[in-house]
Amino acid sequence: MALFEYFPNYIWNLSVAIAIESGGQIGEIIDMCQPIRDAAANGADAGTPQFMRAWVETGDKLIGLANEDEERGRAFSAAAKLERAALYLLVAERMQGQGSPDRAATYAKALDTFKRAMTLGDHAVERVEIPYEGSTFPALYCRAPGDGPKPVVVYCNGLDSSKELLYWSKLPHALAARGISSLCVDQPGTGEALRLNNLPATPHSEKWASPAVDWLEKQTDVDPTRIGMTGISLGGHFAPRAVAFEPRFASGAVWGANHNWAEVQQKRLRREGENPVPHYWAHVMWVFGASDMDDFHAKSKDMTLNGVMDRIKVPFLVTHGEKDRQIGLEYAHQSFEQLTNSPQRELKIFTPREGGVEHVGADNMSFGRDYIADWFAETLGGRTSAGSKA
Repeated sequence: MALFEYFPNYIWNLSVAIAIESGGQIGEIIDMCQPIRDAAANGADAGTPQFMRAWVETGDKLIGLANEDEERGRAFSAAAKLERAALYLLVAERMQGQGSPDRAATYAKALDTFKRAMTLGDHAVERVEIPYEGSTFPALYCRAPGDGPKPVVVYCNGLDSSKELLYWSKLPHALAARGISSLCVDQPGTGEALRLNNLPATPHSEKWASPAVDWLEKQTDVDPTRIGMTGISLGGHFAPRAVAFEPRFASGAVWGANHNWAEVQQKRLRREGENPVPHYWAHVMWVFGASDMDDFHAKSKDMTLNGVMDRIKVPFLVTHGEKDRQIGLEYAHQSFEQLTNSPQRELKIFTPREGGVEHVGADNMSFGRDYIADWFAETLGGRTSAGSKA
């Protein structure tokens, strides 16, 4: 496998891969991981407090160094350090069980650090709030350069990601280079929507995707006829479902198919395939607002795209890594085969020849983000080269 496997278990290695692919520095990552390598030998769950301490310590060090830069007027240098600090804090927080000591404080520090990084770095990112069922969920609106209304892509989380990790996947950057804006959402069940607003996940993603489209239609720099939708990991359920039931989406794609997540849960009960996070069953019950396992399975029973994909009537792309250890390749074929009413459908399997073979390209995200960005450029009217018109 191409995944950098520093620890003796997949879940800890996945966190390292997330940090690497999101802009972490390998030297800092090794420094954080060396002292806790033995802690991972007892399984994914047992050593997570040690993981937290090591990664938070480096995050705090970077915040201190950034403060020194800022005092000298070196805002760009400070921003770069703060971005990495926020990343390490979010990776540390993601590894903890619900209710773990210092989890909430670490998350709050990560959000504040990310905000400072975006401001000092003068990034074209705006935090916005999307109205939803008497509450709101937050998003990062990343504007493409240039004047006039632009196409835009709604980009949603998987089970355990956040809008900041979506931003660091660099898909918003790839889209912006192609003349396309993006809206990275902490939809219900993820990020701030779950942690701060207590909004649980729903299989029926159109419930929150449609309010996102409502918000975008009110923005003067958005072309409402060119709105796309994509999602990463469990977003491979949420994005197709949203496109199927929200007719205002003009194109769609998934970064990792997730055709029948309800069925995957039965496989995970049998210990088939890898889990994405420690404390897995407690995590999914928290995400879906479930009181126990029976309640979780009841609330997630509609997490299947059988009977949904044929409702999609716009161009749609399914991508998947050939060696995905979490979600089997067969689910990508199921999603693609059921796209019977899409006027333009495509299945892209990433193979060892290129890379991106692991779950959502954890071994190399560059191939997935470029392929998906090109897809939206071609189906929403962006550009795929400097000489082409957006």
